[in-house]
Amino acid sequence: MVANLLRLRLLVLKNSLLRSTWQLVAVIFGALYGIGILFGSTIGLVALSGVPVEIARTVVVLAGSALVLGWVLIPLLASGIDQTLEPARLVTFPIPLNTLLLGLALSGLVGVPGIVTMLASLATAGTWWQHPLIALVAALCAVIAAATCIVGSRAVTTLSSTFTSGRRFREAAGFLAIIPLILLGPIIVSLSSGIRTATDALPGLANALAWTPLGALWAVPSDLALGNPRDAALHLLIGVAILALLLLLWRRSLALALITPAHTTSRSRGSGKLGWLGRFPATPAGAVAARSLTYWIRDPRYARQLLVVPLIPALMFFYSRNGALDLLHSVGPIVALLLSLSIFSDLSYEGTAFATQISSGIRGRDDRLGRAAALASFGLPIVIVFSIGSVWISGSWSVLPGLLGLSIGIFLSGLGVSSYSSARIVIPVPGPGDNPFKAAPGAGFTTALTTFATWGVLGLLVLPELVLAVVGAVTGVALLGWIGLVVGIALGSALMVLGIRLGGAQLDRAAPELLEHLARQH
Repeated sequence: MVANLLRLRLLVLKNSLLRSTWQLVAVIFGALYGIGILFGSTIGLVALSGVPVEIARTVVVLAGSALVLGWVLIPLLASGIDQTLEPARLVTFPIPLNTLLLGLALSGLVGVPGIVTMLASLATAGTWWQHPLIALVAALCAVIAAATCIVGSRAVTTLSSTFTSGRRFREAAGFLAIIPLILLGPIIVSLSSGIRTATDALPGLANALAWTPLGALWAVPSDLALGNPRDAALHLLIGVAILALLLLLWRRSLALALITPAHTTSRSRGSGKLGWLGRFPATPAGAVAARSLTYWIRDPRYARQLLVVPLIPALMFFYSRNGALDLLHSVGPIVALLLSLSIFSDLSYEGTAFATQISSGIRGRDDRLGRAAALASFGLPIVIVFSIGSVWISGSWSVLPGLLGLSIGIFLSGLGVSSYSSARIVIPVPGPGDNPFKAAPGAGFTTALTTFATWGVLGLLVLPELVLAVVGAVTGVALLGWIGLVVGIALGSALMVLGIRLGGAQLDRAAPELLEHLARQH
């Protein structure tokens, strides 16, 4: 049965990769990236054999603790990834609990992250190659530590799905957890500054982590090398006990998950209340705009794209204080770029529900116009407010006209680019009701590639207002800024109208093919 589960996982992965060439390419690049990490970490660990034991201990314990912590936190930050053998899908099959537990654990090892983790952990034996017995102990501890990573990750995933099965709770938790990742740059800068001034504290930190579940197993070989067999035995006992505890927690939570299906909440609207449909014009474009705005408010997959917007000013303010250039003025253009291109693959989120729109006979031009209007209804005011706010903070009011022209031009031109690209591009996205951070194999690479390509096209289209804004700000010629404002509004509006028309025509021609692609994705 365990072998069948492993074959099932590999078969599903194979079929998902065969459906999309880009997903296959992404997995290949991921494997190459993993090989690079494995090669670098192996060289580094072997090189530690030539340094004092205290330094090797500090490096191994800190790196190993970070590895364990990463495996435990990733399911909370990106819940829904790698759900090939999700317990909820196996409820109807008469699989013994212990067999299912073993199959899920081994399936976590069959993959680039699991294989790299296991091999990199075993490479810690290279640090102690001059002491064969210690190297053997290091290999044993590495296997237990890698198992702890995989079991801990699975346990956290199952526990979170069991006790936080409400969709709104998962969405809120995911949004809150992703914020530190967005602010990772300032966090790293601050930590690096602190570490440079407190290097002497690292050995003490490693010694403290050695008595925690994160670093206990990684400290065992260095304990033996330092002549502390008692500490080594205690650290090994802590590591084994933690693995046993995680297995027990995972087993019980898995048993509960198999008999407690996940549930979602729904909300009903009173009769006669049309919501946004009652506030937009009674036209096909108005109906699409109302529906799209409802998506932006209630669909977490759309809301996820807005998460970074309020953090952009904080990031730019931080970097402007720590760098030679004042980056505050880039807040408006950056927000305009992110918002306008947030719908560059809008149809991908609708899935097979797009068939309803096809059957309704709505023209492609009305569809493009409605989606652009929904985003512009809140996106354009945000862009204008952020642009004015950045100038207000810096006090450089002379650059405001050119900055507004650039920001508005990027936003309007981006709407035109998105209106056309979303009629042609279909990418893997989470399904309705799924965790908004869920991703299919290779989806991240495919999305990144199409996103950067779209950014490049938009960058070329906004060159006129960009040049006018930059030259006006550098030379101090106010007239160039005002010309940039006019060019940004006029050229942006023209490109938006052109994108809506071309995208609408493309949608009318290729709607059946798009629906076919969407059906394959879901």
